[in-house]
Amino acid sequence: MKVLNLVREFERMQMKDSESIKEYSDKLIEIANKARTLGTDLSDNRLVQKILVSLPERYEATIASLENTKDLSKIKVIEVVSALQAHEQRRLMRQEGSIEGH
Repeated sequence: MKVLNLVREFERMQMKDSESIKEYSDKLIEIANKARTLGTDLSDNRLVQKILVSLPERYEATIASLENTKDLSKIKVIEVVSALQAHEQRRLMRQEGSIEGH
């Protein structure tokens, strides 16, 4: 029963606007690791797919770029998270710049 609950929690997760990529991906990875210890493998590929389909719309351009430049069936979670964190960092720097500019 516990495995089913973990898988259900994994499937229902969506990144909140207030969360960072790191916070969200850490939660997903933690659930996947718990499921693995109970004998259910949530593969890297499944984690990558979950991350990409459960992000807010502001990440659409980065997701499209990853889809166009990488083989998503072979990409590692860390590569996806790194690309998304870079996007997040650029967005935050632009926001800070526009705040300071006013």
